[in-house]
Amino acid sequence: MTPINTLKQLNCTRKELDFAVFCIENVAEKLGKSGDEVYNMLTEKSDILDSYIIPCYDVLHTQGKSYIVNDILDYMKEEGLVE
Repeated sequence: MTPINTLKQLNCTRKELDFAVFCIENVAEKLGKSGDEVYNMLTEKSDILDSYIIPCYDVLHTQGKSYIVNDILDYMKEEGLVE
């Protein structure tokens, strides 16, 4: 699958995809986990990536790194993914 097909399949722009990677990697760093583990938590164990991070890109990407990471962690706590 080519990257452009992946973007079309995900129904997101390149900027949104880059932002999703930013979120995943920074949440992973904060939790001391790998990016793969966090990606799994946000996609297979929940739908946070598709229902929150990508749709809220316009608002979230205007915030600072700390706010974004803490906001996602709060959502993950509500979903029972982290303590």
